[in-house]
Amino acid sequence: MALKPEPTAPFHSVQYALRVLETISRHGGGVSDAQIARETGLPTAHLSSLLLMLRREGYVEQIGDGAYVVGDSLVLLGSGVTRPEALQAKLQDTLTELRDSVGAAVYISRYIDGEVKITQMADGPHAPKVNEWVDFRSAAHASAVGKCLLTQLDRDGRRDHLARHKIARLTSRTITNENVLFSKLDSQPATVPVLDLQEYAVGTVCAAVPLTAGAAVGCLALSMPIEHAHRLRTAADTLNRRAAPVVLSLAI
Repeated sequence: MALKPEPTAPFHSVQYALRVLETISRHGGGVSDAQIARETGLPTAHLSSLLLMLRREGYVEQIGDGAYVVGDSLVLLGSGVTRPEALQAKLQDTLTELRDSVGAAVYISRYIDGEVKITQMADGPHAPKVNEWVDFRSAAHASAVGKCLLTQLDRDGRRDHLARHKIARLTSRTITNENVLFSKLDSQPATVPVLDLQEYAVGTVCAAVPLTAGAAVGCLALSMPIEHAHRLRTAADTLNRRAAPVVLSLAI
């Protein structure tokens, strides 16, 4: 599978967070934020927001004297034998919290063995999942999930996918011209959510952002009924901001 070059604006916060976690891990008895700042070279304001996120996600804890130590989530994800189960549980907790924050069904999708696969999701009575009326594997050209995954492939990878899954008109808004589709994918900024405005299903709008963890191709997505479309941009921005903890879980 061929991948595009590294995006111009990767999740720098994830790289910085890993640097912070490495520093805290080296100090078994705890380390102050001032010492972390000195060892990582991160500005205090940036470090404060990172530490807040890492505490919220359970990767670090603050002990009595204010020093930071490794948290339970990091211990579980780094434990080897239980990592797959711990990672799935951690991601599910993150998805559930995100679902409640944005008021929409949320999904993690991966491109595995040349196919679009939803690997985890969180929905609910007030956050209904999208009706998969056409198999997601056959609708990459129309769904936010599929388009977000295709943006992470090079042209040969995209052509290979579309050779196996022919472009079909699913709604009046579906792009059915390969050149037009590729042009839109090429012009999609790496830091801007990919949107699906009733291209996959009438009555549903979606957004997706890439999860760039190593060579894996994945995305974090949400869907909501068309009557909530006025909330889509705000929800998509929240999705974008909250992608970093998901990437971090995958990267540890």
